[in-house]
Amino acid sequence: MTDTASAATKGQTATGQAQTSLFPPIADYAFLSNCEQSCLIAPDGSVEWLCLPRPDSPSVFGALLDRTAGIFRFGPATTQVPQHRRYVPGTMVLETTWQTQTGWMVVQDFLAVGRVQTEGRRPDYHRAPADFGAVGALVRIATCISGRVEAVVNCGPHFNYGSVTGTWTYSGEGYDAMTIVAAEGDTQLKVAGSIPLGVLGARCYGRTTLTPGQSAFVALSWGDDARVPANQDEAFSALNTTVDYWRDWLSSAKIPDHPWKPYLDRSALTLKGLSYAPTGAIMAASTTSLPETPGGARNWDYRFTWIRDSAFMLRSLYRLGFDWEAIEYWGFVLDAVTGGDLKNTPELQIMYGIGGERDLTERTLDHLSGWRGARPVRVGNGAWNQQQHDVWGMIIDALDVQFHAGASQIVGTVLEGLAGFVEAALQHWREPDQGIWEVRGDPKHFVASKVMCWVAAARGADLAEERGDADRAKHWRAGADEIKAEVLDKGVSKRGVFRQHYETDDLDASLLLLPIMGFLPPDDKRVKATVLAIADELTQDGLVLRYKVEGTDTGFAGDEGTFTICSFWLVTALAMIGEQQRAHALCQKLLSFAGPLMLYAEEIDATTGQHLGNFPQAFTHLALIEAVSLLIESDPGGNVGPSYNPPPAI
Repeated sequence: MTDTASAATKGQTATGQAQTSLFPPIADYAFLSNCEQSCLIAPDGSVEWLCLPRPDSPSVFGALLDRTAGIFRFGPATTQVPQHRRYVPGTMVLETTWQTQTGWMVVQDFLAVGRVQTEGRRPDYHRAPADFGAVGALVRIATCISGRVEAVVNCGPHFNYGSVTGTWTYSGEGYDAMTIVAAEGDTQLKVAGSIPLGVLGARCYGRTTLTPGQSAFVALSWGDDARVPANQDEAFSALNTTVDYWRDWLSSAKIPDHPWKPYLDRSALTLKGLSYAPTGAIMAASTTSLPETPGGARNWDYRFTWIRDSAFMLRSLYRLGFDWEAIEYWGFVLDAVTGGDLKNTPELQIMYGIGGERDLTERTLDHLSGWRGARPVRVGNGAWNQQQHDVWGMIIDALDVQFHAGASQIVGTVLEGLAGFVEAALQHWREPDQGIWEVRGDPKHFVASKVMCWVAAARGADLAEERGDADRAKHWRAGADEIKAEVLDKGVSKRGVFRQHYETDDLDASLLLLPIMGFLPPDDKRVKATVLAIADELTQDGLVLRYKVEGTDTGFAGDEGTFTICSFWLVTALAMIGEQQRAHALCQKLLSFAGPLMLYAEEIDATTGQHLGNFPQAFTHLALIEAVSLLIESDPGGNVGPSYNPPPAI
């Protein structure tokens, strides 16, 4: 075992270049969650990303972004490559099978969930607590299933994104529990279990030999939760409770019996895992600064909630039957825009912190090397105060979804407050903006932004009509008609294809939203031409790019991977315009690119199949749910393509 500061662990060559082989592929990480914390576990059994006490807090294990920023490994002593990894079906429990030279071992990792204690209220918990919730512990259980295996604990936290160490001390009278307190701040971790522990440099370590049928466990905990397992029986009981919790939750889903059901199951579990139970927020991803371009600078913090995701989030949650999650997510949106008080005039920005925070000022962490050398590493997100005109359409569309699917009534003060967003869309739609992709170049008259302003006005008019508000309905309908007329006049090229913005004939994948959001019917010749042009001209090996980087001023140089949400949007759009075979073929291809654990990052390198960007990506899984569900509904027999032939009945 080497010290954290050794050259090998640091992952630098003599010339200072990051040794990329030391960083696992992004798609190979396992994602665990208890809906208050989340972590990523590398194939070798190392926790390489865990932020405490919230998933947007500074990391305590951050090797994902620098090999010196802290890990927590539990696995066999001499073997780094597992024989098999999977989620226990229907859960967020990771099961890793190891073959060593002397035997076989299975390790089960989970962020524990237990019955909620109701002695008092938590000031940060704004939603009604469920019967079960986060325990505040990462539990890891190893069981020998053949031969004999040496299991090793190696816990080296580095607090505040790898910049702060701590001091280990024993807890109690024995060797089975140790505590570390950060040298700065008040973060404290406890490692306890059935393995004798000691200190080596900055690390807590221990080892034990297991024979067939023998198990050992270790629990990493924070806070002073009495539900943290104190012995092996309690560890297995916590495992069973956590498995039952996830399976009970998933059993309420309305997911059809179909060959693609496992992808929908995993996407649903991932969205739940990205949720933050105290507020109802759902993060865009669990990570920061995983690069969109290998070694590049397009590295962003995604541990926030984008209003852009809201309508898609609500549609997917209601589609799958998760009404409570949808209602609580809508509650978070209302809290965020009103500051938690419905009497306040709503203020809309494109994104919020998971506690409703509005100031998400961006800064760089220059002491971190970045994943495979991709720098800078950023926390916060500078796009929080950009002008992006699609946001009004997205929140009004979300209101429309919530009104029709989740609530027969929405109180008048809420409707009056949100009406201001329709007026804002009508006031600002003629102005240029940064667009849906948050480009950091000069503002442009992006067609998709204009269309989303149309969505705000059109959905607003529909809601006004339903409420009998004829004056507003007339005014907003007229505004929607005016926006549509200009887009059809200035937003279509001479060949009858919608353009990225008014000053170019370039394509943009955001134009796939035109049929999806109902701007024009799918059989409109301009819509069909645009969808087919994107499929033929804005793809790499069939996967969709957001735009051509050479024609878009993003503020950065270099290429980026294909954007997976856009590829799933293309599946949906192709199905809508009647191109069923192309939709099926592309969907099958995209599902084949899923990571080993059926998770998706933001982008896919079409040449290598490598996943790029933050992980796992909520928007990608949302688009998967929309596309796959649409194809299943149009093909209820389960014939997912020409290559699939179900076996004969027995």
